[in-house]
Amino acid sequence: MPSHRLRKQAISLQHEYPIDIFDEDGTPPGHYVADFLIEGQLIVELKACNTIAPEHIAQVLGYLRGSRLQHGMLINFGAPKIQVKKLIL
Repeated sequence: MPSHRLRKQAISLQHEYPIDIFDEDGTPPGHYVADFLIEGQLIVELKACNTIAPEHIAQVLGYLRGSRLQHGMLINFGAPKIQVKKLIL
């Protein structure tokens, strides 16, 4: 499991970590459960589909905006070759 390897290297990692989401005016409409939150700064979203779709990118960007974090990574294991998309606000 990749989380075990990261923890062995003393990297802070939370699996299925709940993140409160906030609107532009600061009201909390709900929360999101991140696949991974690494070092409290990087949201990692995992997919298993044919290819990364625009709605997957929009999903991660929405999580970044709502959580007030700046860095995200989208990883798709369902394609013939692993796809990685880095996202920064």
